[in-house]
Amino acid sequence: MLRRKLLQGMVLGSAVLVAGNVTGPAQAADTLKVGFAGAQTGYLAPYDQPSLKGVELAVDEVNAAGGSGGEIMIELIAKVIRSDTAQAAVVAQELIDEGISFLIAPCDADPAIAAGSVAQAAEVPAITSCASTPTIAAAVGPYMFVNYTPDNLQGAALAMHARDEGYNNSYIMLSRDTPYTEKLPEYFAEAFESLGGKNLGVSEYATGQQDFSAEVTKIKGLSPQPDVIMTSAYEPDFPAFIKQLRAAGINTPVLGSDGIDSPTTLSLGEVAEGVVFSNAGFATPGSPLEAMNQAYEAKFGEPNDTTFTATGYDIIKVLEAAVTAAGSTDGPAIRDAMDQLEGVQGATGKITYLDQERVPLRNVALNRVKGGSLEHVADVTPDPSVVPKP
Repeated sequence: MLRRKLLQGMVLGSAVLVAGNVTGPAQAADTLKVGFAGAQTGYLAPYDQPSLKGVELAVDEVNAAGGSGGEIMIELIAKVIRSDTAQAAVVAQELIDEGISFLIAPCDADPAIAAGSVAQAAEVPAITSCASTPTIAAAVGPYMFVNYTPDNLQGAALAMHARDEGYNNSYIMLSRDTPYTEKLPEYFAEAFESLGGKNLGVSEYATGQQDFSAEVTKIKGLSPQPDVIMTSAYEPDFPAFIKQLRAAGINTPVLGSDGIDSPTTLSLGEVAEGVVFSNAGFATPGSPLEAMNQAYEAKFGEPNDTTFTATGYDIIKVLEAAVTAAGSTDGPAIRDAMDQLEGVQGATGKITYLDQERVPLRNVALNRVKGGSLEHVADVTPDPSVVPKP
């Protein structure tokens, strides 16, 4: 998911990034050094830090089982970027100087591209933890991978759900301040219309905006009224918008994306009731994600409340498969093997990079807010014909 320029100074308290070894054995000839460049403070902290916890959990599991392929142990080194694009590049270079063979880049397009470009120059494969802009890999080069469910895939899954629900008219609200808040609603509208729906219009807002009276008034004056409203707004914009929308008496169903995969959404009460949003997975009984959540609680002593932990975990499962296939800790060999992976089992489902231009084909989960909790609506893998081109 791409996010920027909000929640400055926020700290997600439980997981603190430190320079140096986070988890893993001492460096040895059969050890793979993995670098994690992530935020302790600022707008990225609520996303980078859960990703780090998932990475830590998976590293512990791989090492406890004897390493990738039963041979190659993982040493994880985490360094702080302070939610800053320039610092992401600095930290990436520091990690490369320490001899990493694989880089986990931040959860936002701008710092991910900055860190990935440094790794690209060093021929070190890099992957962004949860930035979902589908053009990131192409923007950097052949050593850059995307991990999270891309925006165009989420948009298509939400459009399919909207049409399945019988919604004929839609309305989108977007911000041009970030690719995520701009493009994902546009991908939704394109897919919705390709499936026979009609988009009635667009409202634009600024990230960090707290007064949505103009947008709400515009929606209230539409004729006909939309059957559904879609936005990729996230905190603090989404809570402000949905509160003002419902206060104006507009009960139109609202669709969101993974940016509202947050305890904040569940705490909104009645105003968020019925909101459906996309993310990377749902912990159905007996699922790999449920098993990961149980392992997470055993390790950290608290329940897992976001799928960003699970997608961080998935990175190490993908890396383990690539290292096992490559039989090497050499960066170019890992890159080549990773580019050929198909159907790797992660906590959130099967993950494929083969023939995907380093942007994964993976599951999209749809979730509904109900009574302060989430209920599983569906798991969707859209047909490629429905997915808009980035």
